[in-house]
Amino acid sequence: MTDIGKLPPKPFTVEEGRRKVRSFVLRQGRFTPAQQRAFDALWPRFGLDYGGQPRDFDAVFGRHAPRVLEIGFGNGEALRFAAANDRARDYLGIEVHAPGVGRLLNGLAEDGSDHVRVYHHDAVEVLEREIADGALDEIRIYFPDPWHKKRHHKRRLIQPAFAALLVRKLRPGGRLHLATDWQDYAEQMWDVLDATPGLRNVAGPRGHVPRPEWRPQTHFEARGLRLGHGVWDLLYEKAGNRESGIGNGES
Repeated sequence: MTDIGKLPPKPFTVEEGRRKVRSFVLRQGRFTPAQQRAFDALWPRFGLDYGGQPRDFDAVFGRHAPRVLEIGFGNGEALRFAAANDRARDYLGIEVHAPGVGRLLNGLAEDGSDHVRVYHHDAVEVLEREIADGALDEIRIYFPDPWHKKRHHKRRLIQPAFAALLVRKLRPGGRLHLATDWQDYAEQMWDVLDATPGLRNVAGPRGHVPRPEWRPQTHFEARGLRLGHGVWDLLYEKAGNRESGIGNGES
């Protein structure tokens, strides 16, 4: 079997004119034996190999259900929590950092969350080539790299071209949920998303909502709040009629 965990993923990129700009620096960290075993044993159960062709997710999951995508799930804490508490919907996750993928695979197996599938690949390519337009009920992006230096802001994930791509992949009435603990990144998100055709800020222009119950509070987030740092949850809807059956306590 191919040693999946040690294959270097392709760059996660956003458009800047005609040039691709990386939105992250690949910091793999320590890849533990347990995480490697997770790839070896659990990837066939939970993993999706990128093929560059439209994916039949009804066939993947063996049912027709609403679908939630989390982009850049990190160590998988939020995705694991959401899936364990919402088995009526199918979950997809995309992450380029192998240690986080391995940790999530172990957690999914422990929870028996067979309604989750994971990509270890470039999120832009997955969105563009494997996920049909209108196929997702919700997209979640939690604490993306803030690239806090001003000269690096062009590397931030939330840019107009990427926002337009997200809108295409959501069904009418579908949701886009973002969270950041950097106020200037929240400002950029508002600049981009409030101006994106087809999106409506649920909290009103340049508004944010309290942390929803489906997003768990992380240890680092709680510590930051104790230190007086802010956290902004931004919730958007795609124009169109919402279907029933959102689940997970959402209304």
